[in-house]
Amino acid sequence: MGRRIFGIASALTLAGLLAACGGTGAGGDGAGGSEEVLRVGTEGTYAPFTFHDESTNELTGYDVEVVNAVADKLGRKVEYSENAWDSLFAGLEAKRYDVVANQVSVTEERKGKYAFSEPYTVSTGVIATRADDDSVSGLADLQGKRAAQSATSNWAQVAKDAGAEVEAVEGLTQAVTLLKQGRVDLTLNDNLTILEYLKSTGDDSIKIAAETDESTEQAFAFRKEDAELAAEFDEALAELRADGTLAKISEKWFGEDVSGPVAG
Repeated sequence: MGRRIFGIASALTLAGLLAACGGTGAGGDGAGGSEEVLRVGTEGTYAPFTFHDESTNELTGYDVEVVNAVADKLGRKVEYSENAWDSLFAGLEAKRYDVVANQVSVTEERKGKYAFSEPYTVSTGVIATRADDDSVSGLADLQGKRAAQSATSNWAQVAKDAGAEVEAVEGLTQAVTLLKQGRVDLTLNDNLTILEYLKSTGDDSIKIAAETDESTEQAFAFRKEDAELAAEFDEALAELRADGTLAKISEKWFGEDVSGPVAG
């Protein structure tokens, strides 16, 4: 199952249970340390969403901070179980953990198998160009342009369908290099990927020139029989959205709020 439209794949499997008892990669202490444990399945190798800080080796990232904030609202400690993407849903079904927190895109197929919280991330497709290029304001402007894309990604097909000539690359780093060298005119990707790159590098030589019509929503996934827990997550997420916590976490990692609009 492809969990994201921008093709960041994890090749590592980190198995094991991390008891989160404080710090960036841990849940809150809640009502005094005796609260029920919330078991969370995640990759731990998918930056900037769920990964280990190089200096501390603590589990951190956007998804980790959001689920920790939810756990604080629910008064529960968090235990993380790290596994490869392909194993996460099997672990959920086997009841090794209660929820998957790993940028799970909500699809009709998945809704038939799992319960979901309300989205905590909304991502859209964007077109990135050099900062001094004002020739692209939408997909209609891609005709005859050169686009750097991972050959097997859906963005390569979007670029081709829009009339662009695709230059195959291995990932965003190579795409940005070709773009900055003037060897291509643009690259299409998920806005979270581009925003994180701009935020982490401070690179002002490229920009987001336009958005596409495609968007996806990411949410926490639960077993169907745990719809009550999903509802508790929804209540906590609503509070975190209302008090500005979701926006703060989002802006920390991406430079803007990608947590989605307020429901209703």
